[in-house]
Amino acid sequence: MTDQIDNNDDDEEFAESTLTQAIENQIESDNPPAAKATFNKLTLVGYERAEILQLMAHVLAVEIDALLEEDRPFNTEWYEQALRALPELPPEAK
Repeated sequence: MTDQIDNNDDDEEFAESTLTQAIENQIESDNPPAAKATFNKLTLVGYERAEILQLMAHVLAVEIDALLEEDRPFNTEWYEQALRALPELPPEAK
């Protein structure tokens, strides 16, 4: 049982790290433009870098969950709108 819990923790840490790296890549490459714009906006209103990355990674995770659940392509338009709406989080996929 403990091994299963440890594996779940490892999986969650890996997923979080991977999502955060994806967000950092988007900010660095300015692709999509909403990534860098959102990062700058949240920085200006006082959010810390780690918190911004966590919020943005959450949005990316919601979209990835939805595309896997619905078997559809990545919805860039929704993703950019959800990023621009931060710090308001999108509703969770059902």
